[in-house]
Amino acid sequence: MKKIIKTTIVVLFLGIFACSEDFTENLRLNVQDLEAFFLEEANVESAVTGIYDLMQFNYGRDWHSVFLVKLLPGDDANAAGGNSEDQPQLQSIDDFDNVSPSNVSISSVWDHFYRTIALSNLVIENIKDSNLSNKNTALAEAKFLRAWSYFELTTMFGDIPLRLTVPTSTEEFGIAKSSRADIYNQIELDLNDAIGSLPDKSVLGTSYKVSKGAAQALMGKVLVFQGKYGDAIPFFSSVINNPAHDLEATPADVWSINSEFGKESLFEIGFVSTSARDWGNIAWGGRTESNLHIQLMGPRGDGIFDVAAINLLNGWGFNLPTKKLMDAFDTAGDTNRKRATVMTEAELIAAGGGVDQSKATGGAVWDYEGGIRVKYGTKAEDTSAGGVRELNYSTNFRLFRYAEVLLLAAEAYNKAGGQDSAARIELNKVRKRAGLADVSTTLSGDALFEAIVADKFLELAHEGQRFWDLVRWSKASTELAGTNYSPTNNLFPIPITEIDKNSELTTADQNPGY
Repeated sequence: MKKIIKTTIVVLFLGIFACSEDFTENLRLNVQDLEAFFLEEANVESAVTGIYDLMQFNYGRDWHSVFLVKLLPGDDANAAGGNSEDQPQLQSIDDFDNVSPSNVSISSVWDHFYRTIALSNLVIENIKDSNLSNKNTALAEAKFLRAWSYFELTTMFGDIPLRLTVPTSTEEFGIAKSSRADIYNQIELDLNDAIGSLPDKSVLGTSYKVSKGAAQALMGKVLVFQGKYGDAIPFFSSVINNPAHDLEATPADVWSINSEFGKESLFEIGFVSTSARDWGNIAWGGRTESNLHIQLMGPRGDGIFDVAAINLLNGWGFNLPTKKLMDAFDTAGDTNRKRATVMTEAELIAAGGGVDQSKATGGAVWDYEGGIRVKYGTKAEDTSAGGVRELNYSTNFRLFRYAEVLLLAAEAYNKAGGQDSAARIELNKVRKRAGLADVSTTLSGDALFEAIVADKFLELAHEGQRFWDLVRWSKASTELAGTNYSPTNNLFPIPITEIDKNSELTTADQNPGY
């Protein structure tokens, strides 16, 4: 059952920008004394809920979300929208065109992950020596969410400031960058602690909370990203051997409202359709419990896309699939997974819909390559009649799925050496659910790795993983040939706002090429 992830505690005073003088200046203004606040178990639970709340805000913030910022550099999606100037900061990321330290979407992602880390630090510092009955679980959740935030940040930005305490003075805000190796080390420490105290998914009392399996899976992923394949395998095995985790029956089932927080979900951001948002009360740029991105990414209206026949509603046209992705589905004969992910123009017309590009600005749909996306689609069943339907989608973001664990495990077995038979087993589980035949029993080595890469492209399309995998596999230059991509784009720029406010950073600390 869904729950509105919304904190009511005044501790969310934190201003919690990556570096913000507001924190020290207004620390105790209208705020309950922190030591007293964290003496009550209910308050601790509210503070932890606040961390999830910040995570929801960061992944779902209109126009500046982690979801879009991570997705757009990949070769599975185009920014699209109304025209080439629609949300130029997103078009820039998508096209590798003048991505700058002033990009407001990149800056937002940075700031809000550090806000999440700041609240995590606050919880950890204030309860680590307590005797509260919920201390261990609360610490484990806070450390998981801190680890997740740092993993996302170091994946996108490389070397970054590592803050593990709450600043008590203005001087303490300045903090130098730490190496990616040091960031990974802290992530592993946090995840080891989380694994020791988080409950199994089968006994989670609240659906949106993270489980031991989520922490084990994330640890495995972090190790794979470091090339520590043999070390990753035991963590993946723990998840795979746990009956609480499994694949949904079909690719379409993964994206059904009935499968939210289901057996395939390891970490998921929840939204609701019961807040009756309309054009007068929607919190543009602020907190909203509905998922505005579903409307933002729906097939554009204005007479351009007719999608009523396939039971979709019109949206604002962002996040269209590439021809490369659609062709890859066809080449693989992957009809079931394709049907749950994308639809070509020919398929839309055959289903009773249509496309009229003459209605688009300039007579052509921007970034359109002959198809629409149906994964995270604008389904009428996922919104409500209360308020304005376009503003009340309840579609959850599945940030980490069991299918990804199987593919990561396959990669780890393959790269660890001498374990290709185990790699084929995990890969074939994902393929079987898609309705595809097992790979050949003789497929091994580099050829098997390429099969894993190809399958992951299709399974995780439009989920924000593709580009970052290409970078770590050293495949970005090849797969993104013909675009404006250069190795500079392997990392985002450190936001200029961080360099300006952080006394321990200068322009010399900027990532190469920016």
